[in-house]
Amino acid sequence: MNGLLPALPYGLQWRLILIPLITGVIGYGTNWVAIRLLFYPTEFVGIRMPGLKQVAPALPRKLKQIPGIIEGRLGWQGIIPSRSARMGTIAAEKGIAKIATEREFYETFDPERIARHIVTNSEDEIRELTEEVLEEEHPELWHNTPRAVREVIHARVQSKLPAIAEKITERIGDNIDELLDINQMITNHLDENPELLNRLFIEVGEHELKFIINSGFLLGTVLGCFSIPFFLYIDAWWVLPVCGVAVGYLTNWIALKIIFLPIEERKLGPFSLQGLFIKRQGEVAEEYADIVSQEVVTIGNVAKNLMHGTQSDRTRKMVRDAIRPEVDHAVGVAGPFIRITTGSEGYERIRESFASESVERTIEPLQDPEFNEERSEAIKELMTDRIRNLSSRDFVGLLRPAFVEDEWMLILLGAILGFIAGWLQLLVVTAV
Repeated sequence: MNGLLPALPYGLQWRLILIPLITGVIGYGTNWVAIRLLFYPTEFVGIRMPGLKQVAPALPRKLKQIPGIIEGRLGWQGIIPSRSARMGTIAAEKGIAKIATEREFYETFDPERIARHIVTNSEDEIRELTEEVLEEEHPELWHNTPRAVREVIHARVQSKLPAIAEKITERIGDNIDELLDINQMITNHLDENPELLNRLFIEVGEHELKFIINSGFLLGTVLGCFSIPFFLYIDAWWVLPVCGVAVGYLTNWIALKIIFLPIEERKLGPFSLQGLFIKRQGEVAEEYADIVSQEVVTIGNVAKNLMHGTQSDRTRKMVRDAIRPEVDHAVGVAGPFIRITTGSEGYERIRESFASESVERTIEPLQDPEFNEERSEAIKELMTDRIRNLSSRDFVGLLRPAFVEDEWMLILLGAILGFIAGWLQLLVVTAV
């Protein structure tokens, strides 16, 4: 040991040896904390700061992006969940929308299977609906109607279900591009479920996130070696805290660049250079498709968007128009009896109520978890195949835009944490 540093006192030699080691630990620790702060906590934790909300609009744009600032609060929320709506939009527009169109997703779900599922699972619901509508509109009439007549009405309604379901799925399919807003569906679902948004990034980018953390030690150790001359020749208390800032900043910056760049493969002598994430395209394709098909692009979410999205009025009208003629045929057997008892106005009210209520009842079975899981396999196969065949530039768009959006914050976090760790390093080194 003395042969390596003969001109330095023994105690100082130990302090110098500790610097790269501690800097490596700093690099690892700051990267670990920075990644945790990228995703957690999912809900804001902090306090309201008097006057901050009023001055927040005048702050620089990047400062306004810090979680809680624009609402006048000091604290923290994971960067990803704090911007779930924006991240959902990025995931939709830069990722999923490039994989398939609304029509391709809908056709992959298989409208014929959807129709069969509606028929199989709507019978009890529609029978109950028939009872509810007639009892609500004319309770005495319905109770006084002979049981045989009531059963004939139920049988006629049930016999029309296949035609109703087929007509609904066919009409939706013909107009799916106008009725379904896949981007809005994805954005809303991820915004409402920040934990799912976290999972999408954590599970798909698991290897890359681990690389960021582990590379912190290696890069920190290397950068720590450069800290030694500064520590020796400047000989000031602030050297190690400043070096901590540099380590925290550079380890995150370098790691993020290595993950996603270069996008296209480049040859450097015998070496092949390409972003680590891009090299895993085949593996990522299956992981990404599994989560999205199971929890994002599902029949249940499609049905929800159709019935409650921006074009829900058109969808509902389309479903009502498909149901109404069949209602006429189904209830027709009791039509004369109802008209004699309640008049034409009463009959029309029953007819309209039944058609309107049937809209929700016929779509409701599409929320069935087992049916969603069954059809998700087809979506997973479609997405996996499409992702594997994406160009490198389109593929990197699945994950990188979200990091680029806020990578400055992740890098800044590394610098701040590095500064704090640099002080701890100073205390350790000077105490030895």
